[in-house]
Amino acid sequence: MSKRDYYEVLGVDRNASADEIKKAYRRLARKYHPDVNKDDADAAEKFKEVSEAYEVLSDPQKRARYDQFGHEDPAQGMGGAGFSGADFGGFGDIFDMFFGGGRSRGPHRGDDLEYELQIDFEQAAFGVEEEISVPRTETCPTCHGSGARPGTRVDKCPVCNGTGEQQSVVDTPFGRMVNRRVCTACRGRGVRIQSPCPDCQGQGRKRIRRKVKVKVPAGVDSGNRLRIPGAGESSPDGGPPGDLYIVIRVRPHKLFERDGTNVYVDVPLTFVQAALGDEIEVPTLDGPVKLRIPEGTQTGTSFRLRGRGIVRLNSHHRGDQHVRVHVITPTNLTDRQRELLRELGKELGETPHEQSRTLIERMKSALFDN
Repeated sequence: MSKRDYYEVLGVDRNASADEIKKAYRRLARKYHPDVNKDDADAAEKFKEVSEAYEVLSDPQKRARYDQFGHEDPAQGMGGAGFSGADFGGFGDIFDMFFGGGRSRGPHRGDDLEYELQIDFEQAAFGVEEEISVPRTETCPTCHGSGARPGTRVDKCPVCNGTGEQQSVVDTPFGRMVNRRVCTACRGRGVRIQSPCPDCQGQGRKRIRRKVKVKVPAGVDSGNRLRIPGAGESSPDGGPPGDLYIVIRVRPHKLFERDGTNVYVDVPLTFVQAALGDEIEVPTLDGPVKLRIPEGTQTGTSFRLRGRGIVRLNSHHRGDQHVRVHVITPTNLTDRQRELLRELGKELGETPHEQSRTLIERMKSALFDN
């Protein structure tokens, strides 16, 4: 089968600049890389084809000969233009992946970042939009990533000839194989900087604090993570940036407790309210509401307010609020109040001594009658 035109493989014009060719290769390499498409044989073949085309068109000398002779370049011997003779140069990164430490030649994705965001209980319940300041590494705005002082020249690395890689050839029974590694002289950048940028000290990247708007959805809880694509670290070699992950921490509330989508609140009742019943006002996330307390309510009784809880994350379902009442025993009674309580006890047929005797008899029965 005849080979496809290299410009067609990369999807660029024959007059495309070196930068356009590089961008096209990076896009296609990410799309067809074997690590991303492990079960797709067609993707692996396309990745080989893309790598072979870039191997030729990224080198000015090879590109010039290809433009003149096409795939029939007599100087390439049996391997064709993309193979650099019989040393399998076009597939060096494939062999590196299996035999040379697994390093791929394409641009690398930037690192992910993590930021802990503390929000209030109500903000977790109803959602909020926060603006945070995140320190991250970005392309230097002064040198635009070149690492050189503006107005100065950037030379091609003489050790790797601008490729960013050093390679060694190993003879095997299957032919010569190329082992590639990062150039130690330029650290893979392919250039030599004579006058470093004063803003980033020649690194091409610098630490910058950026403001990022975070939309926190209703229903989040402590430990939930929100992902903001592309808001992480920039790539060191022109690849896509990493992502920013927001870890939620919800501050405790002075009144409310949370269990999933349900909210709990403790409300005190006086002895009289519990005995006679009453209509009280209880706090909710939506504001105070009226709650009818029936007479004879015991301490620990729980009342449910439907739909007054927290929204389930990414849904419209809302939990309930549970109101737990606690009867407060009166203290510091006056003589008159004590007398009234004694009279009430007599009316109910209760005296302190009788209650104590009854309680003791019940305990004895539970312990010894079985």
